[in-house]
Amino acid sequence: MKKVLVLGAGLVSRPHVRYLLDVPDLEVTVASRTLSKAEALVQGHPRGRALALDVNDQATLEELIRQTDLAVSMLPYVYHPQVAALCVKHKKHMVTTSYVKEAMRALDGPAREAGVILLNEIGVDPGIDHMSAMKVIHQVERKGGRIASFISWCGGLPAPEANDNPLGYKFSWSPEGVLLAGRNPARFQRGGVIVEIPGPELFDHYWPVQIPGLGEFEGYPNRDSLPYAETYGIQPTDWMFRGTLRNVGWCATLKKIAEMGWLDDTPWPERPATFREFTARLLGVGPETDLPRYLAEKWDLAPDAKPITDLAWLGLFSDDPLPVGKTSPLTILAARMTSKMSYKPGERDMLIMQHEFIAEYPDHREEIIATMIDYGIPYGDTSMSRTVGLPAAIAVRMILHGEISLTGVHIPVIPEIYEPVLAELAGLGIGLTETTRVLPPA
Repeated sequence: MKKVLVLGAGLVSRPHVRYLLDVPDLEVTVASRTLSKAEALVQGHPRGRALALDVNDQATLEELIRQTDLAVSMLPYVYHPQVAALCVKHKKHMVTTSYVKEAMRALDGPAREAGVILLNEIGVDPGIDHMSAMKVIHQVERKGGRIASFISWCGGLPAPEANDNPLGYKFSWSPEGVLLAGRNPARFQRGGVIVEIPGPELFDHYWPVQIPGLGEFEGYPNRDSLPYAETYGIQPTDWMFRGTLRNVGWCATLKKIAEMGWLDDTPWPERPATFREFTARLLGVGPETDLPRYLAEKWDLAPDAKPITDLAWLGLFSDDPLPVGKTSPLTILAARMTSKMSYKPGERDMLIMQHEFIAEYPDHREEIIATMIDYGIPYGDTSMSRTVGLPAAIAVRMILHGEISLTGVHIPVIPEIYEPVLAELAGLGIGLTETTRVLPPA
């Protein structure tokens, strides 16, 4: 019987844990800061165990890792290197769904020496995006072609029938993570030219994106796209771009939210009592100021312009009390958005992914569009939790069953990993549909 330790019991953990508990030869321990959350995932399963864990308790964390065969870190990304180092020390495998950072990359050699794999980026974005892109790229290369342009979009959004608030968004994963991503600088290639976008200008750069069957969305850059050309083994001469999808209007509103200082995560030692007072303090004006009128004049917008009405809908001009225990603008805003923009019982979320390739062959060019539209299950798992948790769970099973025998730090861009994972996901109803058309000569 193999043992799996799942660290964290957050919004995307349930499908992951339930998949693992359905594997007959696995014992699964879920350790979470909040014991009740771990217990809700295990649900009394005979091969499951729920524990309370403070991840900063190094001795307890190390002992749990020593007793397991593989650790899955669903913790905030800052803890992944700590968990990974303990896994290497005790010669245990590790899986995460987060991006590889330098501290993780530095463990590649030690992991190889220990004979273990540290598999990262095996969720949805990153994860399914990598695997589905590599599937197409390798298909093109086997037919003697090359990728001249690569654009990839991904977004977790409310399903159309649940899209009922002005911002067009609801939270299916960490609200603070969503907002922090709005501060990231971006870099990509367009027309063969490298474009760099500073973090404060991120929401100035967005484009309309058409998704078959759903219509138009807004897309904006997602961090640094350029390293993925090397990761994917391609040399595009036109676009090399990875972006985020949102409903129309999101970027204009988030731009103004960022300008006001709401994305600052610095704690305030003393904070006002109400949202109106806090917003006024951020803007450097008195609490008696007519904030919508002030912002309309400051931004040269009509008083009923969407960014202003969105802020009013959120209650940022209201006399509502600030949430208890939140001290930074970002955590206060995240708590407010959570209270106003969460899924109601029975509502579905939606995960959209779309890759757009231009493939060049000796005698012709092709446009290949690969699209996934996945929906959550009413009163069941969200699409976000399934598309993040299930690829990681499949990889855990494969590693422990010896179907993945790699060692070192990896992401799922090689056939040994992505082919069986994509095949199993397809059997679970998760996958991309490809369309191809021949382009006229350039």
